[in-house]
Parts: sequence; structure tokens; C-alpha cells
Amino acid sequence: MNIPKWLSFGHLNGFFTGLKALVSPREYRPEYPISSEERADFPFTVTYTGLPTPTPYNPFPAYDSVDYTLRYHEVEKCFLDKDGKVPVPSIYAYPGVVQGQPRHIIGSYEVLGFRDDVCFDRFGRFGPYGLGYTIEEGGFGAGLDTENEGSEVVWESTGKIDYSAVDWGDAQTRCHQANQHRFHDAIEHGEHLPSFSNEPSDLPRSPRPSSSQLTERETLPRTAIVIRAYTGYLWTAHAVLNVRAMISEAALSSGAEYSVHILLHVRDDHEPIWADPDTVQEILDRFVPPEFHDICTLWSEAQMRVIYPVRFGPSFRNPSGTDIHGELDMRWLGHYYELFDRLDRWSRQQTRIEMWERAAKYYIPAYHGSWVNFTRLVHNETINSGQVPIFGSVEFPGRIPTRSEALGNTFLPPSCEPSALQPDPDPVLSRCGVGEPADLITLNPLFDPDASGWVFEADVTGYPLDLPIPPRRTSIVTASRLSRRLLSVMHEETFRHGHAMFVEMFPASVALHHGLKAVYAPHPVYVDRAWDVASVDQAFNGGRGKTTSGPGSPFGLRNEHNHKGTTWYYHSEFAGLLWRRWLGYAQVDGRVWTTEVYEDGDDGGLGGSRNRGGGELRGGIGEESRPGSTGRMCLRSMLLHPIKWEHPNDPM
Repeated sequence: MNIPKWLSFGHLNGFFTGLKALVSPREYRPEYPISSEERADFPFTVTYTGLPTPTPYNPFPAYDSVDYTLRYHEVEKCFLDKDGKVPVPSIYAYPGVVQGQPRHIIGSYEVLGFRDDVCFDRFGRFGPYGLGYTIEEGGFGAGLDTENEGSEVVWESTGKIDYSAVDWGDAQTRCHQANQHRFHDAIEHGEHLPSFSNEPSDLPRSPRPSSSQLTERETLPRTAIVIRAYTGYLWTAHAVLNVRAMISEAALSSGAEYSVHILLHVRDDHEPIWADPDTVQEILDRFVPPEFHDICTLWSEAQMRVIYPVRFGPSFRNPSGTDIHGELDMRWLGHYYELFDRLDRWSRQQTRIEMWERAAKYYIPAYHGSWVNFTRLVHNETINSGQVPIFGSVEFPGRIPTRSEALGNTFLPPSCEPSALQPDPDPVLSRCGVGEPADLITLNPLFDPDASGWVFEADVTGYPLDLPIPPRRTSIVTASRLSRRLLSVMHEETFRHGHAMFVEMFPASVALHHGLKAVYAPHPVYVDRAWDVASVDQAFNGGRGKTTSGPGSPFGLRNEHNHKGTTWYYHSEFAGLLWRRWLGYAQVDGRVWTTEVYEDGDDGGLGGSRNRGGGELRGGIGEESRPGSTGRMCLRSMLLHPIKWEHPNDPM
């Protein structure tokens, strides 16, 4: 029996040290990754006899500053209630990092602009939204069965807000109405069109601003955050808290820069959701909490067949006999505005030169060094391989141009015009595409699925079977940002030509085919074991040309097990374990297991799952409250996926 190499590495324990071991960033020493000479003894001792004090966390621009108001329009404050008396609460963070807490091994806080010098406990993160107080007080009752020393500070400013009568749709509408002077219309600004034309065209374009307009303040775009749900989804207390947090932080606190929507898949095709308001209301009453009714849009496959009446051609190969539905099973242990805003800012600074080659590789700072070093490495590997870097649209047999492309338009911006490019553009110094928002931002690498072993690599529909399968790119986990123009091109491909691919492959492949800007944002990913750093690169960049593509891909069926102990992958076990321990619930920890009991499909001793033997219960109120304990956990911002259950009493 072949034992996965990662099972030979020891488990990391520093994640579970609590708040009383908080130290300043200068004093902080991570458990991992460090050299053998740096390795310290664990556990670290208690630093505080009591608890440190958290402070409100503010990741926003200085909206009231002179610099901001000279460039942009003023931000009007938004409220939870119609009377303007209940302000949007702040979340709280602790200044510092828990001593000994492991660092991430993949991705970077610094590169994306996330703060890594603060941490969040469960009450600072979700207490403002109803965690930690009773239903009678307007909360959810969740968290009352966990250790809560010092948690009262998060309600000192706003009190315990009564959420029983909050209508999030109305709150978002009022917020947008108060701030609509800040924003421009996406269609009027041509955001659904190519940004550069080689030839004159009759397509409408945004007028070039006059000299007087150049002195006017700038308007901003808005972004829709779409959460996919389905009839039958179990709305737990923590799921509701998570959506409340997203609306409060991204939409209301930003003065309507974002709006949050729930797209509800009605799985019964016989429900006339487009024709009968009573049916719609009945479905909402059954399957969606009342506070979210006004932000919910229903859809069904029967409805899609009306919208897309084209007869789809045969597939190259579709191994799936069922539909895959995205769920509300992702968590961001941090402030949502910081997540969305920093991803956007970072994407704008990325050059288009060798963007596909960089996006195909995991960034491992402890192995690759700085982002500049990583960029140079990708450049050298690409040149040495003899491959020609992808630039602009990709030609292949059977490719059909969009209507816009047929008129001579391109999605390349002016900074990428031939006259603006050097003969051999430097990917570090090139300005091609810099300042341009990305059409696609993914949270895992954009890999070539061909011969990768990924189960859906040939799930391509509607393209001629007598021609080679089109070139493709894929990013696992259906969490991404898509521009209006990418969505428009995808719609045209489907509506006009009957083209479709597996959900995690279609957006990236359309961007590849038509030359849109696509980036993989290297967010911080943690592992539960002390991997040798070189082994991380071998496992996660073990595909063709030391990337995630082709044979040896970490996304192939034979290699996906390497993700079991990470914090971000669709079948990760560690993500759920870490989340539930952070929430304050004891978990079955299988670290007494050895490699001798490993079986294919096992979780490698991660524990946390129910009905799984071979472990002991760790964490929870007993461990966090006992004398000498360091208290409840406090973690830095991180993405966690999947979260299939939270409270011990939740059904899976």
C-alpha cells in the first residue's frame, strides 16, 4: 500500500493555542514553516493572566479624509433600520498574533494586501451579528455554550442588536439610494464591451471625458456578490451569521460599493416560479430565512431551458450523472470588505504578460521567495521550456469569434497595443494590462486540465467532435469574481453556439479563448502538518513544467489527497476541523492514528468528522476554560472551505 508522503509529517498544534498567548508581531515566532535550528518547544506559555482587549477593525479607505473627498464623492452612512437609528456594527480584532501559531505555506498576506498583524476570535468576528446572545435579545443563541470570557466588549458601542426585524434587501436599497451619486452605470461606461479596437466600429463607446470633466470627482463601479443556494439547504445559525456579516461589511459599511444577492436553485422543475408570485413566496417561506427574502432570486433548470432554447450538441465526455450545486460552505475568517477590495486592487496591478503562466502555479513564499522572484522564476521556466507565452486571444480549430470580435474589436487594453509593448516584455516591469480590472479572479490556480487526471477534464459540450477538443483552463472551487464582459461573452457562447463546459472550467476557458484578463489570487492557505517546504512544491506544483497543469497535476484524482490537510479545497478535512475548534466546539482529533491505519479516502487523522473512530475529543468549553488554559482561539484572516456542519447538533 502506498502511503501519501504528507502523512509522514508531524501535526501542527499552534493553531489551537488561545488568546492569552497573544504577542506583538515583533515577538511572534511561528511553529511552522521554520528551519530545524529555529524550531521552538511547544506549547508556549501563557502571556496574559486575563485577556487582551480587542479594537474595532477598519479596512476601509479614509472616507472622510480630504484626499478621498477631493477624488471621490462623499460617502453617506448607512443603517440597519429605516429610521436611521441602528448603525452598522464594527467587528473586533485583537492587535497581535498568538505565539507559535503556524504561518500559511501557500499564498501571501503581503502580496494581496491583507493585514497579518491582527487576529479574530469568534465573538469579535460574529458577536456584532448575533453570536453570543439570546434569541430574546435579538440574537441567535449560538455561542452561548462556549467559553466567553471578556466577550462583552464587542457590544459596548452598539449594544446587542435585535436582528429579528431586519430586512437586508431594504437596508441595501436604502444604502444605495443614499449613495447613488458615488457610482456610474456599468453599461454606460462600456464595461460589457471590449476596451480597445483595431478598426472603426459601430459599437457604442463611452465618450472621452472633456477637459472640464477631468477635474470632476471620479465615480465608482459597483459589484454584485452572488451567493448560490438551493431548495433544501439547511440554514443554520452560523450560515445566517455569515451572510449578515457579508452584507454589513461589504455592502452597508462601504456605502453600497457592493450588493449581496442569493441565487436560489429551485430543484423542482414543475414549480412555475416565473409566472406565479404566490409560488415564489411559498418557496421563500419554506427555504429561506425571512430576513433574506428581498435579496433572493429564484431560478430553475426549466427556466434556463426557456432562456437558452438552443439544442446543445454532444459532449466530448461528461462523467457526471448528477448536477453539482454550490453551497453556502465557504467562510472568510476576517473582514469581507478587506477580502473583496484587496483582491480587486491586486488584480488591477497585474500585468497581462505571462499571466496565464503565473496563474498555473501555486505561490509558496517559503520556497519561491518574494513575488518578484516568483514572477522571474515563472518567466525563466516558460522560456526554458520552449513554450510561447499565451497572449491575447487563442486560436484553435472550430473557434467562433464573438459578434464584437467579428467587427475587429479586441479585449486587450491600450497599454497592450503593439506600439506600447517591448520586443521581449519583462513580466516584472511590463505595464501591459496594469490598471485594468481582471475579468476573472480565482482562488485556486488556473490549470490546463488536459491529461491532468481531473475527472471533468473533457466535460465540453457543443464543440465539433470531429475537431480536437478546444484548449481549456480550470480553477477548482466555484468561488471567483467575473466581470460583466466575461459574463456577456459566456452568455453569447451559450446562447448563440450552444457551447458549455463544466462549471469550474467554462469561465476560465472563455477568458482564454477570447483574450480576457484572468488571474489567480494567491490567498493564504494553511496546512495541518509540518510539511517539508520542498515537498509542498513537489506535491502542489508537480504537473507539467512544475505547474498545476497536465500529468502530475495536484487536481488529478490520484493526487487530490494532498489537499486533505489544507484550509481551501472542496474535500479538505482540516478546514472544517479548524473552523469548528475556532467556534469553540470540541472535535474528535485523530492524531493518535499512524500511517499503518491509513486507507485510501481517509482523512489522515484529521478527525472532526462524525462517526469516525480512532481519536479523542479535543477543544471546546472544557479545554478553553480550565485553569492554565490559553483561552479561546484567535486566528488571522483566512478562507476556509468546505464547512459542511458547524454546531455539534447540526445535521450534516
